[in-house]
Amino acid sequence: MENLIVVGGGSLIDEAKLFRVKERPALSLIAIPSIWGSGAEVSPIAIERTVPKKQFRIDPKLLPDARLIISELAASIPPMRAKHACGDVWAHAVEGFLSPLGSDTLKKEMAAVIAEMTKATSFQTAQWFEWGAKACAGQAASSVGLVHGMAHVLESVLATERPDLKATHARLCATLLYPVMKFNRSASATFQKLMEAHGIDAATVLEIAKDLYEPEFFEAILSTITNRWMDILRDPCSRTNCALVRPGDVAFFEGKKFL
Repeated sequence: MENLIVVGGGSLIDEAKLFRVKERPALSLIAIPSIWGSGAEVSPIAIERTVPKKQFRIDPKLLPDARLIISELAASIPPMRAKHACGDVWAHAVEGFLSPLGSDTLKKEMAAVIAEMTKATSFQTAQWFEWGAKACAGQAASSVGLVHGMAHVLESVLATERPDLKATHARLCATLLYPVMKFNRSASATFQKLMEAHGIDAATVLEIAKDLYEPEFFEAILSTITNRWMDILRDPCSRTNCALVRPGDVAFFEGKKFL
């Protein structure tokens, strides 16, 4: 059997997954992530980056046959990019855990991952490869929420309107996690109840999310959040947020009520 080995980030791994399914289904695909965050190496989901916006494709055949972690790659990731990638992992883990579509078993599994991550002493350690894979597999079995609904809409818009901001998916997730978690806690009792039920210290999670938050970056994207709020509400991920999100809730973010 022929092998296709791909080494790279989520975008490159997704390209290889789509190529295999469309062009060479007999190939055995081995995915080696060069950075954590997307979890593409363990996901049956691939993103086709078409114009005007991303297209999500879900197919069991997209799941790579094997994955390999090269721990030494962690040291080659620039610190800020590594931090953003950790924000993506955290968004997958927390939103997957809070998702109303997640089973009790999945919530227990995700709670265990979150507990492990709260003990991390650095945003740049090879352990994030494993946490990223677990978080992605978990959210793929449930769903995500408003963090991803916002990131999906904003990423394509900002890439065209404000390319200078370098508003990558990971950077958006890292910055939006804290505001959205504070919104969830204020809008619904579900956030606190689930955290307590599974032994998660919500204050610790929020403190980590606050460390990932970039105030100047948030300020730069705020007008786009306002202008695209209805698009954000229509995103499928926003509909599976743990707290119901309404048109008027944009005021929470405009007024920075999370600070």
